[in-house]
Amino acid sequence: MTRTLALTAMAAVLLSGCSAKYVRDTDVPTLDKPAMSTGLDRADLDRLYNENIQNLLASPVMAEWQNTAVRTGKKPAVAIFPIVNETTEHIDTQLDALLSKLETQLVGTGALAVVSRQRQQQLAEELRLQQSGAFDAAQSAKLGRMLGAKYYVTGKIYDSAERTKGARRVQYFLFMQVIELETSLVAWQKEAALSKGLLK
Repeated sequence: MTRTLALTAMAAVLLSGCSAKYVRDTDVPTLDKPAMSTGLDRADLDRLYNENIQNLLASPVMAEWQNTAVRTGKKPAVAIFPIVNETTEHIDTQLDALLSKLETQLVGTGALAVVSRQRQQQLAEELRLQQSGAFDAAQSAKLGRMLGAKYYVTGKIYDSAERTKGARRVQYFLFMQVIELETSLVAWQKEAALSKGLLK
């Protein structure tokens, strides 16, 4: 009797496991729509990034870069520096993917000479070794000159969380800017924001 009950219970577990199935977004078009948590997901990062990049592409600095490329036949050189993660989220690989996307979009404008991110990483490592310490923002101008860049794009992402007895809300902000290396003047900047919540 005990063995029969154990076999029946095992069969029930196996059958219940078979009721779940793996799907992709082509099978369930709304798969990526609902939020699974208050943490950042790909849709959130894409939304924050797209708001910033659309603003950059329509900005006066982009128009200036395009005019310079047409007028002189020389494309301004731009380096892409890291987006600093000041959240508690483990999203560094997603931020790297956004930087690759940014690199692709800036190259696609046809108005810029974009410094290879791989070369930037090599030079940043050389600077770290020379300084015998951590790389910081104060070294960005030196790195930019080593790269031959006139401008660099950088940013940071941060959050602000609130919790009450019945709810939780997290606000996320992606701040991006273009800095002129020689003068340290801000040529462009934008901040995009979104909120996520858990309501009871």
